[in-house]
Amino acid sequence: MSSDFRIEGECDKRFEGIKTTFAENFEKRGELGAAVAIFIDGRPVVDLWGGHADKGKARPWTRDTLVNVYSTTKGLTATCAHRLIDQGKLDPDEPVARYWPEFAQAGKKDIPVRYVLSHRAGLPAIKKTLDENAIFDWDTMANALAAQEPWWQPGTKHGYHALTIGWLAGELIRRISGKGLGAYFRTEIAEPLGLDAHIGLDAKHDVRVSDLLPAPLPAPGEPNLFEEAMKDLEGPTAKAFLNPPVLTKPNLVNSREWRAAELGGGNGHATARSLARLYGALARGGELDGCRIVSRQAIERFYAEQSYGPDQVLMQMPTRFSMGFMLSQPGAAFGPNRKSFGHPGAGGSLGFADPIAKVGFGYTMNQMANGLLIDSRAAALIDAVYAAL
Repeated sequence: MSSDFRIEGECDKRFEGIKTTFAENFEKRGELGAAVAIFIDGRPVVDLWGGHADKGKARPWTRDTLVNVYSTTKGLTATCAHRLIDQGKLDPDEPVARYWPEFAQAGKKDIPVRYVLSHRAGLPAIKKTLDENAIFDWDTMANALAAQEPWWQPGTKHGYHALTIGWLAGELIRRISGKGLGAYFRTEIAEPLGLDAHIGLDAKHDVRVSDLLPAPLPAPGEPNLFEEAMKDLEGPTAKAFLNPPVLTKPNLVNSREWRAAELGGGNGHATARSLARLYGALARGGELDGCRIVSRQAIERFYAEQSYGPDQVLMQMPTRFSMGFMLSQPGAAFGPNRKSFGHPGAGGSLGFADPIAKVGFGYTMNQMANGLLIDSRAAALIDAVYAAL
């Protein structure tokens, strides 16, 4: 094992292969700082961390290091929506406009909640050019989406609502519960379940947040989303990622402004342990240690396929979704069981639940890698999990 990193934490003997694979991620796959955690039928069996929380390797990654998990946040947001569905407060087959009347603009009065959660609403982006600070103003973004005409006939195809799903789902949650997305997640899910996970991070936590380091440029021949986006600056791919133009500012993700915002599509901060604990609860029917998040019957909605096929935003590559969660698909599987659900984040982070094997999985890291779905480091850890089962 290389001397410039240490692996710490706990690992059941049966899962020693995961510890070995985790170390190999540092030795062979460019890991800088990371953590992985696994729950099996509600019991923590792996909780490992290692490496460094900064590029200069002056700060060790510790037990409680937080990091931005980009689109892994979508699983947290989706769980909030499913809790409301389970309680009968949100009906996935009712029009969004029933809960959010302003949404009925621009021919959207009949779009059901289901389409919004499964990337079928035709609202992956806002066409009108937005100020770079608009992303940090909830009302500006919600109002712009309410006024936006769909990019395609809703329900006829799907395209990744990379950031917009956070405001679309979040505004529904706010209208129904009276709480902002971050507050709802905190009071209804994170605090009851004992999660160190946040949508909108308080400044008091900054001392234990690791910066994210950008991925290297894709090699020739590798998928290059931003190169594709630049081919049509008025198209949905460019607008989804470059309007507002935040993703052109590589260090914005490490700013206080970014951390404080409530971006349900992409700025959650969490530990791997908390991701694994949340998905560990969902993997065993929605309950863990006496805390029930949703009913056992509700879990079927978490993995029921809603969208599968060419993605109108992600370069026509096939993607597969339920309401709010990404599902396993060829080349990007959350283990061998088709009912698994979760969400990866740009650069590599991942959380998922397998209700067949009752696995809850969480992985966080600070050195971003290229790729659009499951990163090679997470994939190696997934393989190690199932090899041990």
